[in-house]
Amino acid sequence: MPITQNRGVLSAVVAYLLWGFLPIYWKLLRQAGALEILSHRIFWSLFFLAVFLLLNGHLSSFHSEIRALVRDRRRVGGVLVSTLLITLNWLIYIWAVNDSRIVETSLGYYINPLVNVLLGVALLKERLSTKQYLAVALAAAGVLNLTLNFGEFPWVALFLAVSFGLYGLCKKLLGLSPITGITLETLLISPVSLIYLFSLEVQNAGTFGWINPLPTALFIGAGIVTAVPMVLFANAANQLPLSLLGFIQYLSPTIALLTGVFLYHEPFTHMHALSFGLIWLALALFSRR
Repeated sequence: MPITQNRGVLSAVVAYLLWGFLPIYWKLLRQAGALEILSHRIFWSLFFLAVFLLLNGHLSSFHSEIRALVRDRRRVGGVLVSTLLITLNWLIYIWAVNDSRIVETSLGYYINPLVNVLLGVALLKERLSTKQYLAVALAAAGVLNLTLNFGEFPWVALFLAVSFGLYGLCKKLLGLSPITGITLETLLISPVSLIYLFSLEVQNAGTFGWINPLPTALFIGAGIVTAVPMVLFANAANQLPLSLLGFIQYLSPTIALLTGVFLYHEPFTHMHALSFGLIWLALALFSRR
């Protein structure tokens, strides 16, 4: 394997490892509400991404991409949609983790590649092989099994899968570099985050401050744990084939699943095992296309 590809694999593995262990980080902040955690995540992500762009001399390319973007109203609208999607995705993910639904979030990110396939068929007129149709049917059976046996539609898993799938579709159509895209999205939503955080401070309801040094440090660190995997992922995406990157991505939900079951003792019954087994089989078929 070439040295460049080795570095790409290392970047991808570290990125997905960080994303996989992210539930533990949000659990440490569970005394704060999901909106407060999200708002700090957005603001400090923007801060560290801006520092990264500045230190790596990428500001000029960032400005160039933005200038090209604002000339096209459709692309501007696409950025607004992608910003809304990633914001809602992050919010539901943080809320779900702290509501003891880590297993369900992992289910969502196992389903996500199959959602991407369906979006490709429905919106981009892509064609599926027989194996891929079977894979989608098996994943649907897994979701249906959970719904029928637990009497609750796994809306968290499906929301995360669909919102991230639509987000990926927006990114594909916009054609922005990963770092420019996430920096612009955090820039657009940061004013709303700051207004919310300011309102919490006015009401003396915020967790941030020197009185709470650990949560404060974790809030600031939220920007790092968001920005670092994004930078690593961007590096990997530029160096690896999509098929290899797609295989490595299953590290993240696997770690989250194991974390939810073994660290936080979330329920994982025989019915969960059956549903996950159907989805894993679907992914195995999908990867053999």
